[in-house]
Amino acid sequence: MPELPEVETTRRCLEAELAGAAVVSSEVRRSRMLRRQPRPADFADRLAGSTVTGFGRHGKFLVAELDRDLSWVTHLGMSGRIAVARAGAPEAPHTNVVVRFAGGRELRFVDPRTFGFMAVLADDELGSVLGGLGPDALTDLPRSAALELALARRSAPIKALLLDQRIVAGLGNIYADEALHRARIDPRRPGGTLAGAEIGRLRTAIRTTLAAGLRWGGTSLDDLAYLLPDGTAGEYKARLRVYGREDRPCRVCGTPIRRVMLRQRSTHWCPRCQT
Repeated sequence: MPELPEVETTRRCLEAELAGAAVVSSEVRRSRMLRRQPRPADFADRLAGSTVTGFGRHGKFLVAELDRDLSWVTHLGMSGRIAVARAGAPEAPHTNVVVRFAGGRELRFVDPRTFGFMAVLADDELGSVLGGLGPDALTDLPRSAALELALARRSAPIKALLLDQRIVAGLGNIYADEALHRARIDPRRPGGTLAGAEIGRLRTAIRTTLAAGLRWGGTSLDDLAYLLPDGTAGEYKARLRVYGREDRPCRVCGTPIRRVMLRQRSTHWCPRCQT
C-alpha cells in the first residue's frame, strides 16, 4: 500500500504539474471508485470548471483544494497510483478515473484492486472521510510526552498501534517496520510499556525513516504497483533495513531478519537489534 512518503512524493509532483490548472471534465470507469462520494453524480459536476489551487495531504490522503470551496480527496488504497500524461498517450491497464485539464494534460487514477477512491467534498462533508485521522506523521508528529500519553495503558503491540491512523496518520507496514528497527524496539512490545527514552527514540526514528523514504521517492516494490506520476519507480526499496528482507542479514548486526504475523500484518524485525 502506498504510505506517507509515496503519497507525499505524488503530492509534490502534482503540485508542480497541475496547481493552477482548470478541470475540463472527468470520466469514471468504475463506479466503486466513488463509493465515498455522498452523491456520485456530484463528482463530475463539482470538478468540471473548477481550478486546482493547490495540493495538500493528510496521512495517506491526497487533498487537492478547488476554487469553489471544495476539496478533491484521493486515497490510493492497496494498489493505486496517480499518473499524469498528455491526452492521447497510452493508458496503463486499470485506469479507472481520468480527469482532463485545460491544455491537454490528464490525471489518471490507476488502481487494479479498486481499494482506493476519489471524492469531491464540501467542507461539511470532509469529516466523513478525514475526521477520524490523528496528527500527520510528517508535519505534525506528536511530541514525546503526547505520544507517550497516546500509547499509555495500551496492550496492543506497538507495531499495530503505529498502524492505527487515529494515533498518527500516514504510517503503514513498510515504514512502521523500518522506524521500529531504527528505534531498536521489538514490534511485539505492548505499546503501553514504552516510556521515556524509548518514546524519544521512536519519534526520532519515525521522522528519520519518513525523510529517507521521501529522499528516494518512496518505495516501489517488485510488483511496481506504486510509481511516481511520471512513471518512474521510487528507489527506497534498495535501502530498506528490514521490510521484505526475511532471512537476509540485518544491515546493522548481521543477524537474519525474521518475519512474524502481528494482528494479521506481516512484520519484519531483527531479533538482536530489537530485543
